[in-house]
Amino acid sequence: MTPPNQAPLILITGGSRGIGAATARLAAAQGYDVALSYVSDEAAAASVVADVEAAGRRGLAVRTDVSDPAQVAALFDAIDATFGRLDALVNNAGILSLQSRLEDLAFDRMQRVFAVNAIGPMLCAQQAIKRMSHRHDGHGGSIVNVSSAAARLGSPNEYVDYAASKGALETFTTGLAKELAREGIRVNCVRPGHIYTEMHASGGEPGRVDRVKDSIPMGRGGEPDEVARAILWLSGAEASFVTGTFLDVTGGK
Repeated sequence: MTPPNQAPLILITGGSRGIGAATARLAAAQGYDVALSYVSDEAAAASVVADVEAAGRRGLAVRTDVSDPAQVAALFDAIDATFGRLDALVNNAGILSLQSRLEDLAFDRMQRVFAVNAIGPMLCAQQAIKRMSHRHDGHGGSIVNVSSAAARLGSPNEYVDYAASKGALETFTTGLAKELAREGIRVNCVRPGHIYTEMHASGGEPGRVDRVKDSIPMGRGGEPDEVARAILWLSGAEASFVTGTFLDVTGGK
């Protein structure tokens, strides 16, 4: 439980843009102090922190490649020094590469996608557990992994490596939820569908959501705020008896 008069602290990896930035801003509006990691765009990260502080909460941005254990350790050390607590981790950082069939994928690309999308959340969870688990005299907490509908759909002809990395993240969610269920930590997963974010440009098609929106039962793409609300519900006390669960935010796809 959070001590009286002390705001809970949420860490959002990949918090400088898209779903991560929307989650950071909404978390601040809901009363969280917010730490976020970013990998390259310092100005974007600073803008999110400024919005957090404008909402009356404390913010911190730390440049971190989540696939690097040393950088992840430094991120959590910075959180310890600034806030002295951790209540929720959102494993949101992820990468996507240019659309391609499998036979044309480079080995280095496959390694990098899995390093960030699957191993990165494991490294961050290791550090979070040491701070939140009852086994380590922590007060409990929540971990939310941000997967993708691609884990169910497979993303053929576009990025099966990305889809496979998110499938690994989902299996990790299931196992970790069971491992931590009696230690005060809930572990859940959100599966965004086709969401209007900058990430699609990384796949070489900035307008991808509009191209595929007719395949979505609701007939439209989603907004980052719609995913953020799902993440924060799973992070908070309203989901106190929810662990090992997958929440699709896909418009029915």
